Amino acid sequence: MSKRSALLFSLPVLVGALGYFVDVYDLLLFSIIRIPSLKSLGLTADEVNKRGADILWIQMIGLLIGGIVWGILGDKMGRLRVLFASIILYSLGSIANGFVHTVGQYELVRFVTGLGLAGELGAGITLVSEFMPKERRGLGTSMVAGIGLSGAVFAYFIKVWCVGAAGEGWRTCYFIGGGLGFLLLFLRIGVLESGMFKSMEGTKVQRGNILMLFTNGVRFKKYLTAILIALPNWYVIGILITFSNKFAEQMKVQGAVDPGKGIMVAYAAISVGDIAIGFLSQSLKSRKKSLWIFHIITALAVIAFFNLQGQTSTMLYIVCIFLGLGTGFWAMFVTMAAEQFGTNIRATVATTVPNMARGSLSLVVIPLFNALLAAQGSNPTGYLRAGWISGVIIFAIAFVALALTEETFGKDLNYIEQ
Repeated sequence: MSKRSALLFSLPVLVGALGYFVDVYDLLLFSIIRIPSLKSLGLTADEVNKRGADILWIQMIGLLIGGIVWGILGDKMGRLRVLFASIILYSLGSIANGFVHTVGQYELVRFVTGLGLAGELGAGITLVSEFMPKERRGLGTSMVAGIGLSGAVFAYFIKVWCVGAAGEGWRTCYFIGGGLGFLLLFLRIGVLESGMFKSMEGTKVQRGNILMLFTNGVRFKKYLTAILIALPNWYVIGILITFSNKFAEQMKVQGAVDPGKGIMVAYAAISVGDIAIGFLSQSLKSRKKSLWIFHIITALAVIAFFNLQGQTSTMLYIVCIFLGLGTGFWAMFVTMAAEQFGTNIRATVATTVPNMARGSLSLVVIPLFNALLAAQGSNPTGYLRAGWISGVIIFAIAFVALALTEETFGKDLNYIEQ
């Protein structure tokens, strides 16, 4: 095996990928078993939609708060310590999910789980970015995301195996997630701390000062655009696919639509996309051009989604595959964020940016969609109209943000923000 190939399959990359696998499993599990789990708590079909959206919103708020906390701690205390602490918290949270008996309890434990899940990706991407040579960095982080995102596919099949026709067995899915998290702790033991972080120890450099992102105009612009680039990702997953059964109903799609299956096929495609974008970026010698290509693929898939009137559920799942492929830029956008900032605030950025993007589902995407939906009144196709109008707004914002983002391919990361 060549030295370059060895780096791609080194312990930090492989363990980072497995960590993100468990992270995605736990993160998407609620969306996959939302319907059977809430029905088992006695909710009606309408309540499942409404309270399901509320629980998802609360989970994303946990991710948002956790992203800030873990990011700061990652720069102050080290990338590995954050990884260990976050794994313990979301593993305990996942196990607690299996013991809920009320919606209130469900909301609380999904918030706690969200807090824990917020630390995994950013710290892992930061560690891999600082370990890999700059020429291969994008491939390493893409491997982490490509393998890790298949956790959603695994979650779907665990749901198929564990959840019976009456909806029982969903609690076992959460217990499995918690067990996987604790197993991951043992795999993390052999991973070393980032050399770039260790080089700051004993110095007077400010570390993890999140205010540095807001007190300098250039840094703030880079930080804001890094977040807004990913808005389409959570619009696609959090609105179009999570509530695909409701959209399908108004588009008169033939056959039953299972949002869990939609998430599964989309994330299988996202895994492929996240690996492909690493090689595409390497080939083009550009992060930005590869992101443009994937955003355009996503926009075209969204247009196809809203033109499924009278089609079959199979066709809807095929469109979900293309939606997933187009949004397979998660690792690349986090890598770009990490590459734009110095070592002393890199973990803060790399951890808060993806969780701000995830939190945008609660703070931007869902409120925008709900406001547009409320404006439809009793319109029988209100879901459709609210969906495509919010999509136009979200893609417009993301395209402007991407246009304003700097190219970071091959950038040296061993520097400090002053």
